Amino acid sequence: MTRMNEPLSRKGEEGGQIEKGAMLRTQFVLILFLTVIFFLNFIARIILSPLIPTIEKDVGISHGAAGSFFLLITTGYFISLVGSGFVSSRISHRLTIIVSTIAVGLVLLSTCLTTTAWGIGMTMFALGLATGIYLPSGIATITNLINPRQWGKALAIHELAPNLGFVMAPITAEALMIWFPWRGVMAVIGLASILIGVFFIVSGRGGEMKGEKPNFGSIRSILTKPSFWVMTALFSLGISSSVGVYSMLPLYLVTDHEILRVHANTLVALSRISTLITVFLGGWAADRFGATRTLTVVFILTGITTILLGLANTSWINLIIILQPLVAVCFFPIGFAILSAIAPPQIRNLAVSLTIPVGFMVGAGLAPTCIGILGDTGHFSLGFVILGASILLGSILLKFVTLRDYEGKPL
Repeated sequence: MTRMNEPLSRKGEEGGQIEKGAMLRTQFVLILFLTVIFFLNFIARIILSPLIPTIEKDVGISHGAAGSFFLLITTGYFISLVGSGFVSSRISHRLTIIVSTIAVGLVLLSTCLTTTAWGIGMTMFALGLATGIYLPSGIATITNLINPRQWGKALAIHELAPNLGFVMAPITAEALMIWFPWRGVMAVIGLASILIGVFFIVSGRGGEMKGEKPNFGSIRSILTKPSFWVMTALFSLGISSSVGVYSMLPLYLVTDHEILRVHANTLVALSRISTLITVFLGGWAADRFGATRTLTVVFILTGITTILLGLANTSWINLIIILQPLVAVCFFPIGFAILSAIAPPQIRNLAVSLTIPVGFMVGAGLAPTCIGILGDTGHFSLGFVILGASILLGSILLKFVTLRDYEGKPL
């Protein structure tokens, strides 16, 4: 058994055996291509956040109802992720990536036809279904090509997508709303997604292997391991600290701190620029110092800064908004590297498709909904305090994560 306080570059090694894989530089173009696809996949799911204040006024809904849109996205995402193995096992990871990318574009275009809260909710559910099948295939494609010694760096590049998405979503929304209503913003992103999907058909490479179809034996080998359940809880907290906070932050600033919508979105966007650097530091630190040491620091600092989001007054809130995501985003390259390392290569996509749905359901669905409901009762700030306290507990859960040799053996 290998403890997680050793660097990830040494994991998977026993008796001199190390899983083979290409060096990062030889697959750099492919990783960048997947990063662009992941960026559009991610921004499609979070563009709702900067648009929410406008949608609330246009459709006439409460904070709780607005938060439920995120729950509908994550419900569809949950179902799609769980079933992604059935898709990739039939059509390969490459075709799964293409189907997801084009389907995302078509769903976003369909929002132009919606005029009611119910219609928006259904398109958000469909958006979750379309986006969910990408991630297991994307992660499996990268980790099957790259040597485990460089997973931290490779996955950190891939994680540029959501971090850049956090920056660009509010900027894109505000820029496009100069010329279009909020539905037009959705349509522009939808067209971009379709175009990159077509481009990947023509020029993209990699991912020709098929995924593992979910079956009782594969699922049982994962579900019976305590580390899987610990990682599921950690991903729930990690996603809550990043996507969950981001989803409701503009509405919180507009409602409780009386900041203008354009200023709130600009502030949230600027706060995410530095994460483009810190996400690499997180991947580097995991490779250098070990995952447990790095994630312990990440969870402690993220928990404290999330609590301060709820406690800080308007004069201090700007500083806290900048500090909170700096450490929160470091979770993801480390988390995906650990998740890949606890599963043998042939079921790595299955490990992702079982862990991430619950993480997103809790972190990107239930967390924003609960914060929105507290906002309706006049306790918006309390939601961030409770969330921050929960994130602090993640540093304790890390003590229960262990790895075994995964070179050709079941978990």
